Amino acid sequence: MGKVYTSLVKRTARKLLEMYPDLFTTDFEHNKRVVAQLVEVESKKLRNQIAGYLTRLVRLRQRSQM
Repeated sequence: MGKVYTSLVKRTARKLLEMYPDLFTTDFEHNKRVVAQLVEVESKKLRNQIAGYLTRLVRLRQRSQM
């Protein structure tokens, strides 16, 4: 089974990817820094969850374009 993310994480990640599609890559560390700059997140855990879900979405998007 995969990880279960809250609706806040999913909604935020999808909105960020829609608004800034060129800023995010398949590199988690890069996405983590970008999320920290764009969104004021209350905790490191939430920031990392958003960055991780963004990484997953970018990978899925790349696979579907092949």
